[in-house]
Amino acid sequence: MLTTAPRGTKDIMPSDVNAWRYLEETMRKICAQYGYKEIRTPVFEHTELFQRGIGDTTDVVEKEMYTFTDRGNRSITLRPENTASAVRAYVEHKLSKDDAATKFYYIGPMFRYDRPQAGRLREFHQFGVEALGVTGPNVDAEIILLAVQVLQSLGLKDLKLKINSVGCPKCRPQHREKLQAFFKPNFDELCKDCQGRFDRNPLRLLDCKNPHCHELGEGAPSLEECLCDECKEHFEGLKQLLTAAGVEYEVDHNLVRGLDYYTKTAFEIQYAPLGAQSAVCGGGRYDGLVQEISGDEARPGIGFAMGMERVLLALEKQNLLPEFDESIDAYVVCPKQENFALAFKTAIELRRAGFKVEYDFNGRSMKSQMKQANKFQAKQVLIFGEDELSRNAVTVRNMATSEQHEIAVNDIISYFNTL
Repeated sequence: MLTTAPRGTKDIMPSDVNAWRYLEETMRKICAQYGYKEIRTPVFEHTELFQRGIGDTTDVVEKEMYTFTDRGNRSITLRPENTASAVRAYVEHKLSKDDAATKFYYIGPMFRYDRPQAGRLREFHQFGVEALGVTGPNVDAEIILLAVQVLQSLGLKDLKLKINSVGCPKCRPQHREKLQAFFKPNFDELCKDCQGRFDRNPLRLLDCKNPHCHELGEGAPSLEECLCDECKEHFEGLKQLLTAAGVEYEVDHNLVRGLDYYTKTAFEIQYAPLGAQSAVCGGGRYDGLVQEISGDEARPGIGFAMGMERVLLALEKQNLLPEFDESIDAYVVCPKQENFALAFKTAIELRRAGFKVEYDFNGRSMKSQMKQANKFQAKQVLIFGEDELSRNAVTVRNMATSEQHEIAVNDIISYFNTL
């Protein structure tokens, strides 16, 4: 239908934009405090970037990407997430040559073909942070603290931080073997997706959304018992730093996240009042992603993404959005069109002086224009009536007190500067 947005998309109307701006401004302010700079990447990338970066055994790549062939016969995909794009930009612009940490943040739309639900559409918006070039757990803690501070600054209190270590290429092979041995007796009961992942990436079996597969995974071998000394030390360091910062957390050894590039730290922040879809933020470390994308020397990285629609839904449910002032400074009323040139000139001069001003385009009656002034929540109304103009003056009415008086046309700007 030409008169309806495609399923899974939504118009953000002017009445909603103030809430989005409030959210974005909070995120930008805190990112600046932590030294993160904004990056804006293309909305579409070469499909191979996401196949190699996210992992071809993930639900995102197998089922959810919007992929098409362009006129140059290239496979192009609307970005389903932004970490791979940020890493691609990091490599392309040779930022990996810098010994210091590179710290990005982004805000923008992502696209996944999934079942639309409250707080998650097919076109959805994410706020995310990426830090590249640092190996220690200190940047892991910083990233997590930034995410927690954003949510707490918005007024959300019932937050639950879950953390885990998903190991590294040194210790994962042992866990892989244990997982395959655990699931093999029930292989025929696994869903088709999990059967396909059994050999390619058995860790994905723990992330399956199929209820029966979830039941079959209960009691599966934990990565914790397979972690190498390096991963154990890193995870312990993260826990110590979070404790030092006064941040409560829960270790969840079943937390693996949905993307293949994670190594060592994985985390998720949940907001319980949202119910089943309680996750509002998730992320982790991806020390092999730069090398996977570029083929060059490995460079460490960590980041997170936060679903903005889901955060807004949480704020609305808890009545945490502030009241937004949508009033204007003045509404210009001009009942007779032959006088409109002077009224228009005055309105423009007020705008140039920095005031918010509206007027009637259609030459309606004075009564209709006054009603419109109320709809705009005008603080003052300027009435360009026949009698006033004969005295080169206008009537200024204070809409809150109904007081009014005449002011010379040439003194309008000076008068408004005193209010």
